[in-house]
Amino acid sequence: MQFAGCPVRLPGYQSGMSGNPSVLSLTELKQRLEGAEPPLLVDVRLQEDCDCKRLPGAWNNCVYEVAFLERMQEKLPATAQAVCVYGSGPDSQESRVAAEKLCRAGYTQVLEFREGVEGWKAAGLAVEEGTPAAAAAKPRDGTYALDLAESRVQWTGRNLLNHHHGTLCLKSGELSIAGGKLTGGSFVFDMQGIACEDLAGDPLHEMLIAHLLSDDFFEVDKYPEASFKISGASEVAGATPGSADLKVKGVLTLKGIDGEIEFLASSGITAEGKLAAQAAFAIDRTRWNVIYGSGKFFRSLGGHLVNDMIELQLRMVTA
Repeated sequence: MQFAGCPVRLPGYQSGMSGNPSVLSLTELKQRLEGAEPPLLVDVRLQEDCDCKRLPGAWNNCVYEVAFLERMQEKLPATAQAVCVYGSGPDSQESRVAAEKLCRAGYTQVLEFREGVEGWKAAGLAVEEGTPAAAAAKPRDGTYALDLAESRVQWTGRNLLNHHHGTLCLKSGELSIAGGKLTGGSFVFDMQGIACEDLAGDPLHEMLIAHLLSDDFFEVDKYPEASFKISGASEVAGATPGSADLKVKGVLTLKGIDGEIEFLASSGITAEGKLAAQAAFAIDRTRWNVIYGSGKFFRSLGGHLVNDMIELQLRMVTA
């Protein structure tokens, strides 16, 4: 609860800072701005968002950028007037983070308007408006070939105490979009292109690769390619930007054996307008008859024991 004239301390502010920020109500902020010594009003959102809509007279200093404090100190030394930071609205944390940074940097007159631009405008108060923010890009329906130089498949194999990691050569691939959503796609992997990054330049690299290419593991002479075909994709409810927003299902064909797999992926559109997705998951290699060193099939393996699970990381970008 907030009482008039009594600053509210937000949970999460750490003790030991030079001061604690005061959270202002809309009324209190207006009074401060109209007073004899108004605070420096700082919009801590992205520059493009500030250019689109800001509180009157606000100066932009994006808190997401590492130069935030340096710019702040150039604009206003810590011993000068009060500073009031604001962001988008009460459900976004940029103003809180900015206030914490300023307090840690020695600012003692830190104010925070947590209602942000949304609260200010909802109260019917005027905002300065400029260039409208660009609408979020949406993928057009169609089938898109992968950019093989930008796309990447990484693997990690482990035993009890050690691991190796490397790359798998992506030979071709495509993603299909319908109704603005991922509906299908397929990828072909060149199994001859297996590489181990942690042994690069080491004589043991070629020994390990020969081992992986042999019938101990992937029997590449007989099965030179592997493939994955997407059979469906569904949206993850409540997913936020940067978290897994797709559940992908499909069939992985390895050593001539088809096996269904399912994994979570994060998807989006790059600044260049390309479709992009990332995923990290593990598969049980023994499902595809890759059983070398598996405790499911052999006893007393000693130092030859190899974990059944192979971890994969996918980075797919369209051309």
